[in-house]
Amino acid sequence: MGVVTTMDPESARQPQVPPQGKLSSSGPVFVAGRGTGLRPRGKHYVCGSVAAFTNIIITFPIQKVLFRQQLHGLRATEAVQQLQREGLRHLYRGLLPPLLQKTTTVAIMFGLYEDFSRLLLQHARGSGAPELLTRSMAAALAGTAEAALTPFERVQTLLQDHRHNGRFQNTAHAFRTLLRDYGVKECYRGLVPVLLRNGPSNVLFFGLRGPIKQRLPDAHTKTGHLLNDFVCGGLLGAALGIMFYPLNVVKSRAQAQVGGEFVPCLRVLATVWRERGGSVALLFRGATLNYHRSLLSWGIINATYELLLKVV
Repeated sequence: MGVVTTMDPESARQPQVPPQGKLSSSGPVFVAGRGTGLRPRGKHYVCGSVAAFTNIIITFPIQKVLFRQQLHGLRATEAVQQLQREGLRHLYRGLLPPLLQKTTTVAIMFGLYEDFSRLLLQHARGSGAPELLTRSMAAALAGTAEAALTPFERVQTLLQDHRHNGRFQNTAHAFRTLLRDYGVKECYRGLVPVLLRNGPSNVLFFGLRGPIKQRLPDAHTKTGHLLNDFVCGGLLGAALGIMFYPLNVVKSRAQAQVGGEFVPCLRVLATVWRERGGSVALLFRGATLNYHRSLLSWGIINATYELLLKVV
């Protein structure tokens, strides 16, 4: 069953438990008994959300340095000096939007992937469709659904950009200003690069997570399993972060604008390319820090998520 382990669903990681309830039209309903904690269909959302919360609290200052590099093309030392000049009280300015956005999107990413996989596999059972294709569709749908929370990334961009320090006081004020002065559409500026990033990256993440973990040394202790999950998630997150880095540069540039024309992705990319002298190195400025941040972030998320699945 190599196809199943390729997409690394929960059913491939854990032994199947006989259903303890009656069948419904959507399939077996699992009823949590004593000592089983959350319902299986809800625990993926909770575990994903807590894993993302842990990650954001630890890595937010690194993300802020990286954002300044993406937006202004600064060196890491220049971005750090810029934050030092702004002071400690501004270091966690803009924390709430990514905290809300990431805890929700990671919950959606893991939870909807499991739910969509279950539903699509039920409907595809008699069609002969490859399971790999079905689970890839589930991953892409989960990633697309995450894009509904683009307004949080939008506000995070504005609060992290020092040029808007005097205009937006906090998360609530930024949302009120955008909605009052520009409407809902302005909150979704930068939606296209988010969509182009989320779906494909989800497909690759869930598709490669199983094979990578299988190639790591066998773990015989809880610490060993935790380390393997950290390495697996970290390597995948770092690689995907580099692969989709130009889309994040385009997103940051588009979302730093308030009001005015909604510029297409290719035009934004062409503008950044021209401003940075047609240099690939300058286009990817900040990618090194992004690699290390993603290595840490997705290592934390994947390890925490897998740990919580065992205890919740």
